[in-house]
Amino acid sequence: MENRAKRAADEWNEQRPDIDANVMALVGRLLEATQLLERDWLSPLAAQFELHPGEFDVIATLRRAGAPHALTPTALYERLMLSSGAMTSRLDRLERKGLTERVPAPGDRRSILVRLTPAGLALIDKLLPLHVANERQALAALTPAEQAQLDALLAKLITGLHKS
Repeated sequence: MENRAKRAADEWNEQRPDIDANVMALVGRLLEATQLLERDWLSPLAAQFELHPGEFDVIATLRRAGAPHALTPTALYERLMLSSGAMTSRLDRLERKGLTERVPAPGDRRSILVRLTPAGLALIDKLLPLHVANERQALAALTPAEQAQLDALLAKLITGLHKS
């Protein structure tokens, strides 16, 4: 399999030896890995259950919130790092599918909660073990020690990328 990032770095080294193509290759590899995970691993599994990956993220976030598996739309989009507009369209689709519902927040008539329906809870509980097995298989090229090292390095990088 061709390594696109290496090829691009080699081409840059040929055309512009004055720049650091290695850093470009590293970022390229991160982006390519993200695209491959999404396209070849995450999206196909979600599609088997008639979900978009973003919809899976919403029902998984509600599930991990614990009983009653409900959060405000604001809490949801903050946990998922989305805009409110993107969240609204996901919630509309999930509600049409009968997987979530909007209910009044207890004690605050101005606020609503997004809650998993029994069908949504059953779906995520069925899908989650398959999702974890899928991710495990996607990372199988790395040993458990390498996975731990990559996890630590990515956590450090993400911390560094957040601007104070």
